[in-house]
Amino acid sequence: MKCRLLLCVLFAAAIASAVCAAQATAVPVSDSPVVLDWTPPALAELSSMAAVKNSFTLDRSLLGAAASVLPDSDAPAKQAIGKLDGVSVHLLRFGPDGVPDERAVDAIRDSYHLRGWKHIVTTSHGGGPVHNDTTDVWMVLDGVNVRGAVILAETAKSVTLVTIAGNLSTVDLLHLRGHFGIPKFDEDDATRR
Repeated sequence: MKCRLLLCVLFAAAIASAVCAAQATAVPVSDSPVVLDWTPPALAELSSMAAVKNSFTLDRSLLGAAASVLPDSDAPAKQAIGKLDGVSVHLLRFGPDGVPDERAVDAIRDSYHLRGWKHIVTTSHGGGPVHNDTTDVWMVLDGVNVRGAVILAETAKSVTLVTIAGNLSTVDLLHLRGHFGIPKFDEDDATRR
């Protein structure tokens, strides 16, 4: 239920932000406003203190391979995945004392603000059994399309940073529900019957 609420808030905020951006004076966006291999300097600082760290990037060809295993009946999701340029994930796990420097996590948040990303939502203490602390979402918008997104998820003992690059409409975001860890509503199955 809480995950469903978070997803609804995220999509509502994305749509509202896209509409506001379309009505405001357009800011020129380069062909590739999202650089997958860029991370805030504070992430490197935190990474040096992590007990376990993992990073990986799925480029367009790997995402294409992932889309190819989807059934033909899921053509809208395949099409949405085809619009992604890549996904980059950084996972940091800390020892029993938890995240050693909260200021570094705040510096990560500040770095996206300074780069001009639109902060969409912050949730706290409501994600359920997998994640129950703070999640922030930023987006780069080009008119009504989402050119990139960053999700920063922080728990007492971990920090996860996910960067997504592409050129997605808000409808494409809806088609990605149920894939790549994006929650799917129970009602989604009922409407397909």
